Amino acid sequence: MYADRLGGREFNAGSLGVAIGINAVLVGALLFAAPDLLPAKPREPFTGVLIDTPPLPPPPPEPAPPVDQRRMPSRPTDTVLPPPPRPDVFNPPVGVDPGFTLPGGSVGSEGGVAGGTGAAPVDPPKPPPPVIVAPGIDTRYAGLLQPTYPAAERRAGREGRVVARVLVGTDGRVKAIEKVLAASDAFWQATEDQARRRWRFTPGTRDGVPVEAWRTMTLTFRLEE
Repeated sequence: MYADRLGGREFNAGSLGVAIGINAVLVGALLFAAPDLLPAKPREPFTGVLIDTPPLPPPPPEPAPPVDQRRMPSRPTDTVLPPPPRPDVFNPPVGVDPGFTLPGGSVGSEGGVAGGTGAAPVDPPKPPPPVIVAPGIDTRYAGLLQPTYPAAERRAGREGRVVARVLVGTDGRVKAIEKVLAASDAFWQATEDQARRRWRFTPGTRDGVPVEAWRTMTLTFRLEE
């Protein structure tokens, strides 16, 4: 039954080729006519702008090669330094013969200048000690040194001795008195009263100038037979 349908229509190869050719002509005509159909957009003129570009930075320095610590010389730990030069001794410069002669003197083996103006400074002489003179007894008042014998000690028949230190002022008078030794209070009281009222001395001096000074006095109380 199918064989009869196909057999009634025949395939025409020439008609197919003609149809394909017509379609190709139409497509080509459309492609050539398309630029004329669409309005053309005018092109804007090209303007260029110059840009000032800063110079490129210099390349970074190359890192130093690592140092080999094993090849570095070791630093000495115990360094003996020469002693500092003495200000009072001439020290010749390095490389100069220490025996050369200077004007007015020569340098010895120890670096000191012998003679001339380059000699070591000499200490000035020390001033002499001051001349001190102790207070003396004024001969005009020598008869007033012995105190009056205490009546109670005389009646008791007692004798004694008194040792006292007196401070003599610049005017020769007694400014203070201290007891060193006394046989009794009566002997000491008689001595103190006599010293304050009647004793006179020549003042002590220091290089000829009157000064206050201490003097020790010894008095003896003795009964007359």
